[in-house]
Parts: sequence; C-alpha cells; structure tokens
Amino acid sequence: MLAARLTESGKYRVALLEAGGEDDNFWIHAPLGYGKLYDNPKYNWLYNGESEPQLTSHKSYQPRGKVLGGTGSINGMIYMRGAPEDFDHWRQLGNTGWSYDDVLPYFRKGEDNERGANEYHGAGGPLRVSNTPKHPLSDAFIKAGVEAGYPASDDFNGPTLDGFTYNQVNIRNGRRASTAVEYLRPRANARIWR
Repeated sequence: MLAARLTESGKYRVALLEAGGEDDNFWIHAPLGYGKLYDNPKYNWLYNGESEPQLTSHKSYQPRGKVLGGTGSINGMIYMRGAPEDFDHWRQLGNTGWSYDDVLPYFRKGEDNERGANEYHGAGGPLRVSNTPKHPLSDAFIKAGVEAGYPASDDFNGPTLDGFTYNQVNIRNGRRASTAVEYLRPRANARIWR
C-alpha cells in the first residue's frame, strides 16, 4: 500500500522489492482457493509460532504470504480491522497518531465498501470490501449466538468488534481483491523486483 501511495501523484517512480513470486496462480484469485495455498511452500512461508503453554505446548501455525501481495494473496479474504480499543491503548502508551480516531480516516480512504461511505466506511478507495451473501445456516448461527446472550452486530468494522453478524470480504467481481491487484496493478510507475 505504501508503494501505491507514493506513486499516486505520478511525480515519483517507486521500486518495490518482493521476496515472493508472481501472484499468477489461479487459486490466489479464486474465492476459497486459499485452501489450496494454505500449506504450499511456493506461496506460503509456513511459519510456526513458539511453543505455547496455553496450547499444551503446541506451536500455532502462522501462514504468511510468500507472493506478490503478501498474506493478502493467500488469506481467507475476511475484511476485519483491529479493535478500536487496541488502537486507543497504543495511543495511551505514547504512540501519537495511533488512536482509533486517528487511523479511522485512513481505513475509510482505503475502502471501496459495498455499504457506501458513512462514519466508519469509505467508498471509492482502492480496496474493495464486499458483503457476504446471506445463507440460512449463517442466519441460524447468528440467531443462536444472540439467543445465548451475545450481542447482535450490524458491522464488525463499526464501533465495536463484539457481536454476531456476517463478515465482509475483500472480493471484487467474484475474484480476490488483494493489495497486489487493488493497489499495485493500476500503478504504471511502480516497478516490482522479485
């Protein structure tokens, strides 16, 4: 995203160094194709976390993209920001400019959200954010969560992450809307070296 922002004016040329390969595999762009990439060493660094006592000393698998677009080219395409209170905590620790109110305009600017522009979302930005289709099983799951005493939510990227609702995803026209596709492909003045 930084390379794309630096090239917006057209005044500068940017060289981007990428450790991974080209994102030309069909499964990178097909929704649900991430299952084919989850353990593929050509596209995934296959990292593991350290041994965790809370996980009976197991190591947790941490997939990370080894391809243009990074992890955004191999993940499940769920669009979910960090919790507002986490950003506010970072600001309280002395990180000026990192409160939720400080970063929200940048989230909004980057979005082309299917819901349109509002207090929490943007429209017309480079990164497509789409609603997931409704399904009776998902509706039943959300209803069960609410009946169990959890709050309903209209939007995980609104004022709170708490609650049961549908996720939004990074999909445009039935294909993955990765940072490589949405930010880098439109930039003629960004050259990529692998």
